Amino acid sequence: MPSIFSHATTQDPEAGLVRRLKCRERAAFDELIEAYQGPIFGFVYRQLDDPTEAADVVQEVFIKVFRKVDDFRGDCTLKTWMYRIAVHEASNRRRWFSRHRRGELAMDAPDANGGSRWEWLEDPSESQHDALLRRERLDLIGESLRHVDERLRTAVILRDIQGLSYNEIASALEISLGTVKSRVLRGREALKARLRRKTAGDALESTSWRTETLS
Repeated sequence: MPSIFSHATTQDPEAGLVRRLKCRERAAFDELIEAYQGPIFGFVYRQLDDPTEAADVVQEVFIKVFRKVDDFRGDCTLKTWMYRIAVHEASNRRRWFSRHRRGELAMDAPDANGGSRWEWLEDPSESQHDALLRRERLDLIGESLRHVDERLRTAVILRDIQGLSYNEIASALEISLGTVKSRVLRGREALKARLRRKTAGDALESTSWRTETLS
């Protein structure tokens, strides 16, 4: 598979790609989509928990990138600029949800193809038991993450799931580095607290069920 920067200059590969994008080279857009469609979809999906809506938002993100690439001035990297757009579009769609939909989709809902959204994380060398336990943990984390404040959740997803650096997150969210670190820390603590409550609640429910069964 060719590199996203295969036609760019070796001295400044991103600048070369941006120039090609501004020249409306179809191959440059194809390379950009190939490189970033997966990561951007992963971020948006974790914000919306709906594969169909996430796909629509990702499409809007790339449409805006195509339309606004002439406005890109290099104040940040191309990647963080794209995440900046994705954060804005996902936030807008979540607000639409809150106005027009009641309730939220279950975290164990299938993806657009009818399978689990965690299938891409599966390790073929795992036993069925280990794979089940890992997927249960991921589902628990995903369900708990939904209840974390949106600003904190966004920071945690960008840092701990998408793997962006603190500086990249600061640029994508257009906030200070200190604010990013604070949100990530607070988001992690909120997620841990939610997981502790969820785990304790499940344990209590399980104990109660066993007691009723044996009585």
